[in-house]
Amino acid sequence: MRTFLLSLLCGALWAQAPAPAPEPAAADPVVFSVGDEKMTRSEFEALIAAMPEKARQELASPQARRRFAENLSEIKALAQEARRRKIADRADVQRQLKLTEENLLANSLFQDLLKESTPAEAEVRAYYEEHKTEYESAKARHILIRFQGSRVPLREGQPDRTDEEALAKTQEVRKRLLAGEEFAAVAKAESDDTGSGEEGGSLGEFGRGRMVPVFDEAVFSLPVGQVSEPVKSQFGYHLILVESRGAKSFDEMRGEIERQQKPEKARATAEAIRAKTAIVIDETYFGAEEPEPAPAPVPPPAGRP
Repeated sequence: MRTFLLSLLCGALWAQAPAPAPEPAAADPVVFSVGDEKMTRSEFEALIAAMPEKARQELASPQARRRFAENLSEIKALAQEARRRKIADRADVQRQLKLTEENLLANSLFQDLLKESTPAEAEVRAYYEEHKTEYESAKARHILIRFQGSRVPLREGQPDRTDEEALAKTQEVRKRLLAGEEFAAVAKAESDDTGSGEEGGSLGEFGRGRMVPVFDEAVFSLPVGQVSEPVKSQFGYHLILVESRGAKSFDEMRGEIERQQKPEKARATAEAIRAKTAIVIDETYFGAEEPEPAPAPVPPPAGRP
């Protein structure tokens, strides 16, 4: 309970929702009190409104709000006793209160920067053009002929083919397709990828980077409607049929790009504020700055065979 409450209160530091206007006293009853301290309905709802969206959703039901009020009441009761004991006057507590205040101010500033950081249309369009290939998708089918060492399980009753045997089988199947046999029917009968094979080899629609690189490259370069030459991956040899290919338009991606760019612009502004502020760190006490470690290599996506 207490952890839930504290997480919500910490989340309120990142407030995005404006507090509602105060209501007339007659329409704003006290909803709970702790000792002499009272909280009205509008004050309670303003506290919730200042929280992140996820937290507000978790407090949507009356039962969740009651639990929140009970936990808040416990914290207020303890805080009142702390004040009676003058704990807030202690130097160590004062330092923590100061740090909490500065953290709240810094976070509130960043929320203001987010609101101010709407990218210009030219910036959004330039980003779209630069990353256009990322918004491409394709609908494709494939037939897989596995070879020894493949991670794809050996189908019951099928030989464990060598690389050369698997390639020969793939070429044989391709000749059948070029002669006019239906791709879906052949996939059901021959594909070692039994999952897609049952669906006539269909992989559905997918975007760039979802499949292993060699398969991805083939799908996004093959002519639509044409059966590929054998494509070798770690799973075996593939015959690929691209049924359609396209990309999301600028208008479709505009909102998503803006949401991506707003935090980047806000962080850049925050970094500029930091850069223009004189900051001195005593290396005799803290030691010299260590170089940042090199980023770890990114493995290729596993994807599907």
